[in-house]
Amino acid sequence: MIIKFSRHAKRRAKLYKISESTVEGILDVLELTDGEHEVIREVSGFKYPIKIVVAVEDNIITVITNYLLKKGRSK
Repeated sequence: MIIKFSRHAKRRAKLYKISESTVEGILDVLELTDGEHEVIREVSGFKYPIKIVVAVEDNIITVITNYLLKKGRSK
């Protein structure tokens, strides 16, 4: 699958110091179907879980946003 980042997602990643390779690593192991998905994962090196919102269409994953989930830990 091809992974694309929206401009918003790139800005959020830079703000929270989340590398694109970290997000790609999380998304590579998932079997996502068409539609919108929210992914929350604990990643070593980060104090809080990372939340990633993606849209999947025709084998293209578009990362809409990604940020550290500071308000709570829901899985």
